[in-house]
Amino acid sequence: MNVQQLRYVRETIRQGLNLTAAASTLHTSQPGISRQIRELERELGIELFVRRGKRVIDLTESGRALVPIVDRVLQEIDNLRSAAADFNDQDSGSLTVATTHTQARYSLPAVVAAFKGAYPRVHLSLHQGNPPQIAEMVLRGAADIGIATEALEQHPTLIALPGYTWQHCIVVPLDHPLLGESRLSLEALARYPLITYDPAFAGRSHIDEAFAARGLKPDVVLAAIDSDVIKTYVELGLGVGIIAAMAFDPARDQKLRMLEAPNLFRSNTTRVALLRGRRLRSFTFAFIEKFAPHLSRHVVEKALAGPEESYEL
Repeated sequence: MNVQQLRYVRETIRQGLNLTAAASTLHTSQPGISRQIRELERELGIELFVRRGKRVIDLTESGRALVPIVDRVLQEIDNLRSAAADFNDQDSGSLTVATTHTQARYSLPAVVAAFKGAYPRVHLSLHQGNPPQIAEMVLRGAADIGIATEALEQHPTLIALPGYTWQHCIVVPLDHPLLGESRLSLEALARYPLITYDPAFAGRSHIDEAFAARGLKPDVVLAAIDSDVIKTYVELGLGVGIIAAMAFDPARDQKLRMLEAPNLFRSNTTRVALLRGRRLRSFTFAFIEKFAPHLSRHVVEKALAGPEESYEL
């Protein structure tokens, strides 16, 4: 038995039992993966997969029982390497953060600048995606940290710690009639075409819930995955924008006006996702604390070591 065989088993499962896709991901050959898995099965004295000809079509009952053990073994090997790297040199290595456009554009620049100043020898990578993609990157080990507002707390193998809360705001052109409203309401907003986030992003579910609760059906003429696109089309007069308040910059958005909407929509919580049981490098704790100062190393370590539970601000 060797580590490579265990990695082949894990990747085959991740790729939906597609050996060809697993081979491509691991930069090897499909026959090689198939042969190594067969050798592992012979050593264990059981079959992990149900086969039809040369195709893998399912996990056996014993395979389902052993897969969590395979995952834990591989996780502990990664933890061993992480611990050794920290003892060897705490201030160098690599850190990958998966996040959305809005977080990367508006929340993280100052954090990244401070982190790079403190850890110049750490290679920091930012990967953008939608919240389900971000969760998947952390689950696969392709990212050390995931930062998003949706989806992260839905996975039991992820710990989703609350980073900060935020509100939506309304953005309109300089001469828009809504600027003359004495009290902004959902009914007033529903009179105009709306431009806001794609349903998978940036608290869109809270926007939909608010209108539905009042029996309103807003005319969403454009759903985008980032705030800059929304603001661009608001400037063109296509509609009224609903964006994350942090995404409005008076210095840059001089052709727009922001209307606060603290009572129209529920607040949102951006979370920091970590893989349960994974050992983090010292600089990873430092990055998390720079992003969310209340998430100290002690707090994060306690969460990683503790039982599954819900975390709120």
